[in-house]
Amino acid sequence: MEVLPASQYLEYQKTNKWYYDPSGQVEESSCSSPVSFLSKRLEEEIRSAKRTHLSCGEVLLPCGLLQKVAEDVLQIAETELYGLKGCTLYLLYEGEEDCRRLSNFKIDPTTPSTFEIYLTFKQANAGWTFLPQFLKKIARGSTVVISTEFELTKKKLYRILPARK
Repeated sequence: MEVLPASQYLEYQKTNKWYYDPSGQVEESSCSSPVSFLSKRLEEEIRSAKRTHLSCGEVLLPCGLLQKVAEDVLQIAETELYGLKGCTLYLLYEGEEDCRRLSNFKIDPTTPSTFEIYLTFKQANAGWTFLPQFLKKIARGSTVVISTEFELTKKKLYRILPARK
């Protein structure tokens, strides 16, 4: 058995980008980018809404949904006066029978809100087709399944007046 020096091992990682590096996962989750910050914040809000507004045991989200939502919100915020800092975000959940407000929060409480974004998560129906009707009613009380479909609606809180001559 041969023991290689650490410098050769590091070179191997740099040249082969396909190599899985678990330290990259830790770095990404430390909220260093706006996408990771916003997706973490959305996750926190959904966790708290799970107990208060949804009254369920668990919420199932499609993989990567919160990152996609965060990217779309950042794209919408690019053209705004204060960017993402001027956003107030409203989380809504649209089920079979109703649409509920889960939460709302300002991205940066110290910056005045210049626009609002209404994010509506939708209930997934495709996963329940194989269950008998009586099992659907039992399972729905304890689990909420979110669809990959969501809706973002932007509302500006200001208007630009034309320049006077």
